[in-house]
Amino acid sequence: MADEQEIMCKLESIKEIRNKTLQMEKIKSRLKAEFEALESEERHLKEYKQEMDLLLQEKMAHVEELRLIHADINVMENTIKQSENDLNKLLESTRRLHDEYKPLKEHVDALRMTLGLQRLPDLCEEEEKLSLEPACHVISKFIGMHLFVLCAKPRVGPGTPKSQNGSRMSEEMGNT
Repeated sequence: MADEQEIMCKLESIKEIRNKTLQMEKIKSRLKAEFEALESEERHLKEYKQEMDLLLQEKMAHVEELRLIHADINVMENTIKQSENDLNKLLESTRRLHDEYKPLKEHVDALRMTLGLQRLPDLCEEEEKLSLEPACHVISKFIGMHLFVLCAKPRVGPGTPKSQNGSRMSEEMGNT
């Protein structure tokens, strides 16, 4: 009977070994699945980090592009300001020359009329480039100022005498 008990003990041990082996196989199978999931997740994480690096590089490229655009805008703003200053200086110089020219022309026209000669043509009649009117319109449109006032012809009253070509002369010209 001792042999039977020993055999029964061995059978119980074998049964326990079998159960524990099955349990171990199940755990081993789950462990294998977990390792595969772990490796897969590590691959995904690596891909995500690579994608993040690419996105950060793209972001930095865009940031640099924006910085360059801002730098270009600053340069263009400074260029526009300088051009406006140059334009204003040229306009002022042109206005001064025009103001210097007008009385001289009026004086010459008055002298010519005393001799019975026709008056000289106005600047705008001679050459369009010598008239301040087109320049004033361009400037007023560009900088939003109404500088065409500089170009306005003096108004004359209905009683102002006409010159030989039919235009009205200002009273100042008649007095010289």
